[in-house]
Amino acid sequence: MRHLLACLLLLGSPLGAQSVGPCDWQAAAQALVEPWEENTRLFANGEVRLAALDTIEPAIAAAYLLVLSPPRAELGERQCKVVGFTDQMGFTAIHFGDLSAGYDPAKGLLFDVPVRIGDAETGFTNSAMLSLTLNQATGAITTALELGRE
Repeated sequence: MRHLLACLLLLGSPLGAQSVGPCDWQAAAQALVEPWEENTRLFANGEVRLAALDTIEPAIAAAYLLVLSPPRAELGERQCKVVGFTDQMGFTAIHFGDLSAGYDPAKGLLFDVPVRIGDAETGFTNSAMLSLTLNQATGAITTALELGRE
């Protein structure tokens, strides 16, 4: 795995889809990164919220991205999703202050945020750019990770 990661880093290649799952223990209120006003942002007239999460452990993979968005359920609540590096691990860091957003009518809301990915064996981290596309009509979230970008 380490050699694959190193090769991809050198090439600056995209690294497949990341884990997007339902809100679980990672999305607990105590994991919201403070100060809240610097680590959460609203989009689409307040319908979409992104927030940085830090679960503290494991330290090399404790950062996740929270996504609250349409479609709304029967009682009016938004869908709640957590984005991590894998379904069991987050990122080493999410540089939420550098989050950029855009909109493409054919795709939906587009987000880019620099992240760091840890290698538990060596303790080293690598910079990457996490890209996320959100279709508010369907709730579909797609992600891609490009290593070597920050």
